[in-house]
Amino acid sequence: MSHDSEPTPLTAAPGAPLRGRLRPPGDKSISHRAMILGLLSIGETRVEGLLEGDDVLRTAASARALGASMERLGEGRWVVRGVGVGGLSDPAETLDFGNAGTGSRLMMGVVGGQPVTATFDGDASLRSRPMRRILDPLRLMGTQVLAEAEGGRVPLTLRGPREAIPISYETPAASAQIKSAVLLAGLNAPGATTVIEAAATRDHTERMLRLFGAEVSVVPHGPDGHGRAITLTGQPTLRGTDVVVPADPSSAAFPLVAALIVPGSEVTIEGVMMNPLRTGLITTLIEMGADIERLREREEGGETVADLRVRASRLRGVDVPAERAPAMIDEYPVLAVAAAFAEGTTRMHGLHELRVKESDRLAAVAAGLKANGVAHLIQGDDLIVHGDGTAPAGGGTVATHLDHRIAMAFLVMGLATAKPVTIDDGAMIATSFPSFLPTMQALGAGIGA
Repeated sequence: MSHDSEPTPLTAAPGAPLRGRLRPPGDKSISHRAMILGLLSIGETRVEGLLEGDDVLRTAASARALGASMERLGEGRWVVRGVGVGGLSDPAETLDFGNAGTGSRLMMGVVGGQPVTATFDGDASLRSRPMRRILDPLRLMGTQVLAEAEGGRVPLTLRGPREAIPISYETPAASAQIKSAVLLAGLNAPGATTVIEAAATRDHTERMLRLFGAEVSVVPHGPDGHGRAITLTGQPTLRGTDVVVPADPSSAAFPLVAALIVPGSEVTIEGVMMNPLRTGLITTLIEMGADIERLREREEGGETVADLRVRASRLRGVDVPAERAPAMIDEYPVLAVAAAFAEGTTRMHGLHELRVKESDRLAAVAAGLKANGVAHLIQGDDLIVHGDGTAPAGGGTVATHLDHRIAMAFLVMGLATAKPVTIDDGAMIATSFPSFLPTMQALGAGIGA
């Protein structure tokens, strides 16, 4: 999808209770990694439930450009035939990742550890995002940065070494993308590559590397044990395997919060990943008084999943600790919406990572709250939202800044405010939740152009 086309404004209006069942799209993080590890494996990787949003399709296209062959068998069903670690080819053209921050950063790790040269680029949003946090450890591993835009941004060109240099690297921020880029580069390094993180971040890369045959150890790290040291044994032979992609908890967050704030609603969300490093939003909402029931817990694709039955609830303000941020970093925009309907003050601590997402999400959320009459305050990296237990005024127009999660969060808000809420552009929602509009409309949501 091009994000240079005419914007598509959307409006959400309050209406009847939301009712029904839905299955959110496949998890974006696992979908990216399935394409990447399929590329780096020998043999076939068969994927079920792939998120076919623009971000993941960009990653798939880049894997094909680096040598993988791919076949789409049906909706969400793909076969990837890989080339193995060390078998990549120089791409004939620039790898254009559109809006895909995860895909671009993880693939930089792949290219940075392999004897290939590739140029990375993306849309205006991706060009604004910092990449130096990825480039710094890759340089230590022998990656040459042949060209880069000002401030270490895309477009940039990388040339990987014949063999990467194994390193022990302590990440400067709690970021699964930094960790994953280093581990993926370390696949072509002789010996052990270790990443040390002060706070545990989502662990899909470690889990999936093991699924494909790599040796990965994870041990607690730091005086409080909240950190982890992840060590990869380099130069494994990865083997293609079957991957079942569970439903994305970050996408499930939007119908979940909508069901909580629209009076009289009851919605069941099927097959949601319950990885404890991804369920910070659910933990927080339950602390706020949300009626969320886990049903049919089971295993799918190496992850625990469950159906969630959600009923409209009276919410109360809570303090959200900074150490929970890695487990819900993409869900803060919609949590801020829930907080706007809660009684009392909700304080969300340690949100510095929100400033370097698809947009400056902290500023974008604050502007959206202001436009719709919600009392709030930013103090350093904390967001404070004041609610009185009633519906906010609404009636505002929200600038999305090409950010799909800002767009969906404020459409959710408009389903329960006193007046409708408009977003300036909904086109980029397809990057993570292509069926968002028909899915929400099927539940009874009044969202449209």
